[in-house]
Amino acid sequence: MIATPDRTPLPREFFARPVLDVAPDLLGRILVRSTPDGPIALRLTEVEAYDGENDPGSHAYRGRTARNGVMFGPPGHVYVYFTYGMWFCMNLVCGPEDKASAVLLRAGEIIEGAELARTRRLSARNDKELAKGPARLATALGVDRSLDGTDACTSEETPLRILSGTPVPSDQVLSGPRTGVGGEGAVHPWRFWLADDPTVSPYRAHVPRRRRS
Repeated sequence: MIATPDRTPLPREFFARPVLDVAPDLLGRILVRSTPDGPIALRLTEVEAYDGENDPGSHAYRGRTARNGVMFGPPGHVYVYFTYGMWFCMNLVCGPEDKASAVLLRAGEIIEGAELARTRRLSARNDKELAKGPARLATALGVDRSLDGTDACTSEETPLRILSGTPVPSDQVLSGPRTGVGGEGAVHPWRFWLADDPTVSPYRAHVPRRRRS
């Protein structure tokens, strides 16, 4: 756990860069979720980059839709999607406006508000599992589609904010294929994580779905 992370909000310029520059640079940063029940703060330990129309693994590969519209908006905003009919996942939008790209927040360490996170993640066996995976992270923070489009890099009080935290030295960052991505997008080593961190989720390769006969 980082003892004295920088609580300065990350500026929008941080996100107005290529997604492959932003993604590894998000490791060690602090995400704060403000709720009526109190705040939860999380140190990011694992992320994945998705490069919009250049990336077959991205939701924006085939262009803008009602679902992915936030990905085309200003950088530094939150893109939340619903998956498998039961889970939410959250991303941070990157790059220039109208060019969709985003970083999926895959895992993190709860450094503040663990008591509140535990009430949302009753199946977690310990605090290291509270946000170990993108759906678990969103559940622990109480993130759903109502937060889609939230500005996360403002100094004002908003439901989600991203703070400077403590950047991680590059020699502590590992990269590899993204979890569960198949097809042409499977070859990209665009998953980034902190070496030897116990909150990082396990890698799982894409498993093609079988068609019902």
